[in-house]
Amino acid sequence: MKDIYPLGEMPPLGELPSFMYAQVIRQSRFGDSRLAYQIEKVEVPSPGPFEVIIYVMATGVNYNGVWAAMGYPLDVIQVRQRSGEPWDFHVGGSDCSGVVFAVGEGVTNVKVGDQVITHPGWWDPEDPVAQDTGDGTLSNTMKIWGYETTWGSFGQFAKAKAHQCLPKPKRLTWEAAACYMLVGSTAYRMLTGWAPHTVRSGDVVLVWGGAGGLGSIAIQLIKEMGGLAVVVVSSKERGEYCVELGAAGYLLRGDYDHWGQLPAWDNDETYGAWLKGAKAFGRALWDALGERKSPRIVFEHPGQDTLPTSVFVCDTGGMVVICAGTSGYNGTLDLRYQWMRQKRLQGSHAASNSEAAAMNQLVIDGKIDPCLSRTFSFDEIPLSHQLMSENRHPSGNMAALVGASRKGLKDLC
Repeated sequence: MKDIYPLGEMPPLGELPSFMYAQVIRQSRFGDSRLAYQIEKVEVPSPGPFEVIIYVMATGVNYNGVWAAMGYPLDVIQVRQRSGEPWDFHVGGSDCSGVVFAVGEGVTNVKVGDQVITHPGWWDPEDPVAQDTGDGTLSNTMKIWGYETTWGSFGQFAKAKAHQCLPKPKRLTWEAAACYMLVGSTAYRMLTGWAPHTVRSGDVVLVWGGAGGLGSIAIQLIKEMGGLAVVVVSSKERGEYCVELGAAGYLLRGDYDHWGQLPAWDNDETYGAWLKGAKAFGRALWDALGERKSPRIVFEHPGQDTLPTSVFVCDTGGMVVICAGTSGYNGTLDLRYQWMRQKRLQGSHAASNSEAAAMNQLVIDGKIDPCLSRTFSFDEIPLSHQLMSENRHPSGNMAALVGASRKGLKDLC
């Protein structure tokens, strides 16, 4: 057996080589994604208890890969070294389609040769919280695979927890199967996981960044559940893309300038300007919808720039659910609109095994499209992240080929 195989050449099933090629980040290269990522020859990891090694056919591209490349807001290499891990590099990638090549002790849900995708929720399956609640995201061992762990999907082989593995939808190509689970499972939990604030028939849901990977899945889930998605986008072209996916209407973020942290409530000039902008945004939301009906759920992830408006426009008794802070982490709001109108502010992170499986079943059943917009080569993984960091990436989700020899393949040949 060779000690390393060329990209696109799969070793004999179940035979792990000693080394592999991977897109590697090192601390000395933090910054621009096109420089931070470089192809290197690194060791192939071995599976521990409840772990699997996957031969990666294709990988998804997500914003956490931009953060990892910058070393900001966390130096993920330093964090892991402080916890005792020896590696001085990072192999990222939090979405994967591929073939199980090796299994560790205690693995019963998959076997060598299974074609799988992964969800990004990494946790210790023996953790008492994960076992007692059935929700590993609540465990203190919870990490986002391929960001807070290394050996993600930007190498020929990836190491994951066995519970992350789900069956690959047979109708999808490797690249389409690789691009949707991180955003899809996150969106599914946000919209279904926080009863009683789940999407009901006729509910209005405001979706920030509707044309992105997270938003494009959210729009489809909202429609599938009978709700009405109104989205915020950066251009008319992206707005029309969202309408084609099933959105009821869209707003252009550039039409408003009241974004950012909430001004002091007792400053008539600055707070008054913000309030005027928030009210104009709310009226435009009603116009886009075609009726005077406020969102029962606000699907948040920009955070700092938009949270004050989200809480303001959310309906009485509604919920703002947030999974990220892409514009910053200092969330501000006018508490009067929260307590007097009894609005809920809910954090949401990744998804449980059952939620991820339910999301994947919707894709298997053809009810949710992965929204794959562009497929890159393995060499272009740095470029894909730089485009994302500059907001020049296409609408929907992106993927890159790793082990698959060309686009369009659905099986091993």
